[in-house]
Amino acid sequence: MSPRIGADLNTIVQTAVAIADQDGFYEVTLTRVAQKLNIRPPSLYNHIDGLHELRKQMAIYGLHELYAALLEANASVKELDQGLHAIGEAYVDFARRHPGLYEATFQAPDPSDPEVERAGADIVMFAVHFLSSSYGLEGDELIHATRGLRSFLHGFASLEQKGEFRMHLKRDESLHVIIDTFIAGIRKMDTNCNE
Repeated sequence: MSPRIGADLNTIVQTAVAIADQDGFYEVTLTRVAQKLNIRPPSLYNHIDGLHELRKQMAIYGLHELYAALLEANASVKELDQGLHAIGEAYVDFARRHPGLYEATFQAPDPSDPEVERAGADIVMFAVHFLSSSYGLEGDELIHATRGLRSFLHGFASLEQKGEFRMHLKRDESLHVIIDTFIAGIRKMDTNCNE
């Protein structure tokens, strides 16, 4: 028998994330996590209150990691539209590298849990601030653009994960065109606001 790994909340979440990314979000069970850690399943209850708590912690961790990826992508960009491309590519890349963790961000047992809401709000406010400061959007137009950005990025990432993009064109080319189209749209919104 291999030596036991000291279990703490971070180790448990990291182990669950590894299972989710490799085998899928719904393959994460307390039994599998305990097996990976070489401990008995009841020992996990010293750190988490069941599978629902583990899924909540995975969602929070995933939202924090996605937020960090978006911040990093935007930090080194100098030109305006390149920022939106960098953010969009980072979002999709995160979903590609961490498919199970990305799924976890949408599978919190209670999305209205204050900790989950705070973690999700960081991403929303990042998008709001970026679109406002970069493209001068405000009011309803800013909300529409924020919803549009989140919708097309999540839609692209989710459809790609499900293997729905089977046509011969490269997916990264399509993503680039979609982002350019979105940029053209929000520039039009900004023009309409100023007329």
